[in-house]
Amino acid sequence: MSFWTSYLQAAEAGQPVWLGDLKASAASAAEAAPLVLRLTGLDGTQADFPLSLPPWEGEAERAFAQDLLCASVFNLLSARGGRGLTLCFDTRNAALGALVGALPGVFQLNDARRGGLGKAISVSNRITGGRFAFSTLDIRDFAPLPPPPAPARENLAGRLLAAAERASRGLCAGLDVGGTDVKLAVARGGELLLTRDFDWDPALSPTAAGLIDPMLTLLEDTLRDCGAAGFDAIGLSFPDVVIADRICGGETPKTRGIRDNPALDYEEEFAKISALGERLRVLCVPGGRVHLTNDGNMAAFTAAVELAFSGAALEGGVLAHSLGTDLGSGWLRPDGRIPAIPLEAYDFLFDLGSRPQRAWPAADLRSVCNENSGLPGARRYLGQAACFRMAQELEPSLLAGFAIEADAALMIPSEQRKPCLEHLMAEAERGDAAAEEIFRRVGGHLGQVSREIGALLRPETKERYLYGRFVKRERCFALIREGCAAVLPELLLIAADENLARSPLMRQLAARDGAAVAAFGQAVGAITYPWTEE
Repeated sequence: MSFWTSYLQAAEAGQPVWLGDLKASAASAAEAAPLVLRLTGLDGTQADFPLSLPPWEGEAERAFAQDLLCASVFNLLSARGGRGLTLCFDTRNAALGALVGALPGVFQLNDARRGGLGKAISVSNRITGGRFAFSTLDIRDFAPLPPPPAPARENLAGRLLAAAERASRGLCAGLDVGGTDVKLAVARGGELLLTRDFDWDPALSPTAAGLIDPMLTLLEDTLRDCGAAGFDAIGLSFPDVVIADRICGGETPKTRGIRDNPALDYEEEFAKISALGERLRVLCVPGGRVHLTNDGNMAAFTAAVELAFSGAALEGGVLAHSLGTDLGSGWLRPDGRIPAIPLEAYDFLFDLGSRPQRAWPAADLRSVCNENSGLPGARRYLGQAACFRMAQELEPSLLAGFAIEADAALMIPSEQRKPCLEHLMAEAERGDAAAEEIFRRVGGHLGQVSREIGALLRPETKERYLYGRFVKRERCFALIREGCAAVLPELLLIAADENLARSPLMRQLAARDGAAVAAFGQAVGAITYPWTEE
């Protein structure tokens, strides 16, 4: 029996085939061809990532091997970005050479507009302003890279405590932009004045103004309420790639309406979103601070601040996720830096199976394919949409009163998504077996994503801090932890809830009625974020 036979059978039967399992099995397979992915990163440094591809026979097996290679490349670029990728292999292997040679076309290197796998290329090119390139090297000429230098060690906790002290000096705003709402927290002189939120569906907006104007209006109204001429600082948590205070990804579901608008040039319109920081600066007093980062990075930063107030040394850095509409992922290194990389784990490909579920259109809640990329990515395994999909699969009656047929697809209307998710969480809390299994599987899928993060980023810490609706209910979080432990028992999941509220601002948030730490924690963290540099 071929190496690929059992995986193909499982995939066609609708069962998952986890990328981590497949890579581990391929690494020990007889006659597997060694392959090294040498990435030239966004900063020009290089790193190697080994991969093995067992021999294949026939088109079905070749296609599965190509899926393994493409998923590995896509995840690497989604996590780290890059200027180029060199594939090192035995160039005498014609079959493998053909697979590698197809990558530029599969990833749409020369296309003006890209979809699917090509989205990772577009993000890298927007960050660097250049053109990503594939190249090859015969593995007989391959020389391992020297070990990377040891990570710098600084007094990270001390730096964060100092930032929190500076944030207590003026009128500061923190915005946490999500897929279904925007949350605002405002403090003056170290006192938490207000928390506000409003619901929205940014993916429906056909213009950049539909995303930008609601945030500006919220801040302008707040200034009037406070009787102030401007903010001393604004911190923004935004669900996209953010590097050097510029939003530069442009491939998330939030901008789907703009991408689909034929009346405008997408790159020109997205440039308005990229420059959001400059619009926010107008709302600040002279010398005011504006700093932006990805929502996952803000989750990591917020957790780190609270840990610093608890007395933790933070020697291994902090890795955190926001788990709600989508999956946000963030990383604060031991030296206090947020790495200038995409870290778009929400689009990771980690299930190469579940083939019947791929046949549904992406707009259908039964599909495992992400609406923004058309690929079977993490969004349909971890976020809000994943819960709806698994509810339909496990017990359709859980969606009664929420799911509708529209445009030949089964879906949850946008205004019903929050109530539907709350219903599923309540049913799990009540003990419904199918609802419990939904959140247990979410935990297992988080474990699978964490396997990829571990392989691609090699973080030192084994702890993961979770923000968002999924951790607000104790029973749901317990099920997530149970599912994750079955995949990665060494990983420790920690809820970023009231128990993590140690800083003065977060303690004030925990004491407010109707403003849970799990929901508004990142908005409060964003208040401190602009003050990390003196």
